[in-house]
Amino acid sequence: MKHNDFLKIFTVVFLFLGAISLGAQTIKGKVTDSSGEGLSFMNVVEKGTTNGTTTDENGEFSLNVQKLPTVIVVSSLGFKTTEKRVTDTSYITIVLEEDNVALDEVVLVGSRNKNRTVANTPVPIDIIDVSELVNAGPQITVNDILNYVAPSFTSTTQTISDGTDHIDPASVRGLGPDQVLVLVNGKRRHNSALVNVNSTVGRGSVGTDMNAIPAFAIKRIELLKDGAAAQYGSDAIAGVINIVLKDTEGFEIAVNTGSNWGSETNNQDGGLDGENFQINANYGLPIGDKGGFINFTGELSTRAPSSRAGKDGFTGSIFNAANSIEWIGLNSGLGSDITGYSLGEIKLLAQGVTHFDIALKNQINAAGSITDLQSILNFDTTDAELGVRSLTRSDFSMRVGQSQLRNGKFFANMEIPLSEDMAFYAFGGISYRRGNAGGFYRRPDQSRAFTGLYPGGFLPEINSDVKDKSVAVGIRGKQGDWDIDFSNTWGQNSFDFTISNSNNATLLNSSPLTAYAGGFSFAQNTTNLDISQYFEDTFEGLNVAFGAEYRLENYNIFQGQEESWATYDINGNIWDGSAATQVVDFFGNARPGGIQVFPGFRPENERNAHRNSYAFYADVEADLSETWLVSGALRYENYSDFGSTLNWKLATRVKLSENLNFRAAASTGFRAPSLHQQNFNATSTNFINGIPNEVGTFSNDSRIASILGIPQLKEEESFSASLGFTAKIPDANLTLTIDGFYTGIEDRVVLTGNFSRPDTASELQTLFDQANATRARFFANAIDTETKGIDIVISHRANISDLRLTSDFAFSYAKTNRVDDIHASQQLASQIDTYFGERESYFLELAQPRVKANLGHLLQADKWNVFVRNSFFGSVFNPDGDHQEFGSKIITDLSFGYDLTDNLSLTVGSSNIFDVYPDETPSNLTSGNNFIYPRVTSQFGINGRTIFGRLNFKL
Repeated sequence: MKHNDFLKIFTVVFLFLGAISLGAQTIKGKVTDSSGEGLSFMNVVEKGTTNGTTTDENGEFSLNVQKLPTVIVVSSLGFKTTEKRVTDTSYITIVLEEDNVALDEVVLVGSRNKNRTVANTPVPIDIIDVSELVNAGPQITVNDILNYVAPSFTSTTQTISDGTDHIDPASVRGLGPDQVLVLVNGKRRHNSALVNVNSTVGRGSVGTDMNAIPAFAIKRIELLKDGAAAQYGSDAIAGVINIVLKDTEGFEIAVNTGSNWGSETNNQDGGLDGENFQINANYGLPIGDKGGFINFTGELSTRAPSSRAGKDGFTGSIFNAANSIEWIGLNSGLGSDITGYSLGEIKLLAQGVTHFDIALKNQINAAGSITDLQSILNFDTTDAELGVRSLTRSDFSMRVGQSQLRNGKFFANMEIPLSEDMAFYAFGGISYRRGNAGGFYRRPDQSRAFTGLYPGGFLPEINSDVKDKSVAVGIRGKQGDWDIDFSNTWGQNSFDFTISNSNNATLLNSSPLTAYAGGFSFAQNTTNLDISQYFEDTFEGLNVAFGAEYRLENYNIFQGQEESWATYDINGNIWDGSAATQVVDFFGNARPGGIQVFPGFRPENERNAHRNSYAFYADVEADLSETWLVSGALRYENYSDFGSTLNWKLATRVKLSENLNFRAAASTGFRAPSLHQQNFNATSTNFINGIPNEVGTFSNDSRIASILGIPQLKEEESFSASLGFTAKIPDANLTLTIDGFYTGIEDRVVLTGNFSRPDTASELQTLFDQANATRARFFANAIDTETKGIDIVISHRANISDLRLTSDFAFSYAKTNRVDDIHASQQLASQIDTYFGERESYFLELAQPRVKANLGHLLQADKWNVFVRNSFFGSVFNPDGDHQEFGSKIITDLSFGYDLTDNLSLTVGSSNIFDVYPDETPSNLTSGNNFIYPRVTSQFGINGRTIFGRLNFKL
């Protein structure tokens, strides 16, 4: 169907439904606690429907219903879910009893039964009250909030890892960022355009940029920790994160400012760094008098870089004797490039180098050629030259730490009733992120640093422009006794690179210092039709759901400007491979082409790839008795680029007593290899153990992949199982959930190790040279894995006089291991350790915590609150070197809030108040005293203590 035809049909349906609008019967009332105090922002829903509202600041609500009598369901975090039968339009009062937050919240994810709560789902679901955490806790972005409140979730800021400095990869239960599906209001969200190809956790994967959504726009997050591909499709192997947007009324603005502060800041000099400022505004208002609403959120924020390199600066060599002569030449008006000096000029200038002794000067003076001088001048003069130039080793430290960011975000959520049976809804937003991060320092004694432009070398900078756009529109309501939801969701993410403070060394003095290096984009359009009905009189309740989905995806790679990727010859033309015209440094070393730190995308890297998929699913959930629930799902999905797959899920919950439930689930799943993984190809500079390598990532349909025997990608297949129970202890105000889980994945897509350029002349060597690469890597279905673990959540509520205490403990253990043989072709039999080697195994199995836990407390009074949380991060292992273990740590967050007036509150506090850092990196892996703390592993970052202050104003 053409896009324009779809718009016409959608418009006709919209206008038709608007024309049949009928009058509604309105229920008005108030929700209170046991003392009669009105409760604000309680969920009030007509049972078995999507028709609902929330109470206002006084606890009052107004709800239009289809008919009377009916049953309304009132729920919220911290209170028992209550049902009330309503027979007329008289004003009603509903009293809620306090209960624990974990088990009685109605959820949107994991079950298509609209009455299902956390307590009676057959799979584990965490409910995270983001709106409360944004006000009380130190973290202000979605990834940071989840990293500290949900132990099964892991995400930390990366450093010196190209694009991954600006988008934080995230994982659930230790699996990949692309093995968890992200929904917004129950609708699939598009992935990021960025492929994580550097030395970071999640390398080779494509995640979802949740930080593009302002946390201030979010009401809650539902984290489904179970395989759900049979319900929601590809990517849901590890689980589903559903972001539920705010639908509240009123105006709220929050201003947050903070900084890192401790002994290790500013490269261990102490003080403040990484300053951040963020302002959020949320505005919601009703539309009409039938329960419609619109809610807007805007955010502006800045984040300064942090510095965590070693205190005494870079410890390796910086200058050689040729550089020493260049310094004299620069001050003599000859410029700072020794390759432009004559033999006589070099001899003369060498006499002016004060730290050369007489013997050396005589040796230089006696040289008969430049070749003679190459061997004479090839020694380290760093310490003496630093003194001559009035520099210190700290001037050559890298920017190790968080990148600089500027963000602007806007999100909206709305719903407009069209009749008593139908409602139109829409949500979406835009965001723009400008990032600036440093790369590896290009020192003057390296061939990649042209001293004619940078006499002291240079620190290249990666500037990112990340744009994200999304919009979802739909109509939902009733057709007879059936609930129908028809929607279309579109999203696009783009990522562009501009490299500054750099140069293309083969262009010498003609090189630009700033160049556009290209970028990529990813767009996704998903159309869904979901139909369900709840049969209250069948068994003890039967929910039947079925539907269809059609998805279009598009992935693009855009070339950079020529200077960003080309290698030039001595005449300024693109180099043809001839040794006679190759640009070399004074010592005869070839100068690498492309803009330094991130060589741009070449014309041959460009891609414009498309695919489509369609799916059909059926979902049945039956309460066979008051104590036994059974559910099942079946989903068929077909992709245009690799074929079809059929997946199933079975789950059950047995009510052993009033307060004890047993639950179990088993399912198959799949993940389609992303368009990114099938098409991404580029050459970039990778530093492995401090050694620079020009590494080419080649697509599986390339000639070089064919020669090496790299197979085409196919889908990952999984089997998941979970077993657990939920319990309440009413007398102690405690709830408990314990769930063990297993996830086995076959044909898992990973990024291989680096294949070396062959030394002998061959087609393979030519292909390496054409890509300006000395190494090659690929995406491949190389391995099978098993992940096993357990999740525990304990929650407690208590009232102490006029105080209210909420305590939550959460624990997660997840261990991933490679199993069975590596899937390699016969051509790769001799290079199996390169195809998937030791380093790749450590990234997969041991580079992020297998154990995480947190214990949080929120103590609230009438005017003030105290929030304290201890988070435990288990040990990780370094994929490099001797695989050092970085030990487990505990991070403590503390904050205090006080209501200055009825509308204005102040919160101050600290994250990591005791200034805890990871264990230090072995000295041989610090890249010359730069990476004092782990660079490629993921625990909790290397920023140390942060302090913050927040003002919140409500109307």
